[in-house]
Amino acid sequence: MAWKRKNSGAAGSSSPGRGAGSAEEEEKVPRGHVPMVVAGGDDGGERVMVSVRLLSDPCIAELLDMAAQRYGYGQPGVLRVPCDAGQFRRLVDGAMQRCGVSSA
Repeated sequence: MAWKRKNSGAAGSSSPGRGAGSAEEEEKVPRGHVPMVVAGGDDGGERVMVSVRLLSDPCIAELLDMAAQRYGYGQPGVLRVPCDAGQFRRLVDGAMQRCGVSSA
């Protein structure tokens, strides 16, 4: 699982949908992963790639429900989750153990 600090300068410049050249699309998303931004604090958050196999884990599914309630279902670009980075890492690590997904 790769963690990267989100570029805060491009936060308001990306247009909805798949606009060419947005900062969030400069990186290739590995097959079978979903890009997410942990939206904790004022620093813009951290970007992480999460395996799609983890999305069915009850803890991750609850976090996705919280994201839908807070940000809505029509989030443009990368999926934001309302969670502290440390707490998110613990949730993902636990889900990886329960689902048998490696951290490669």
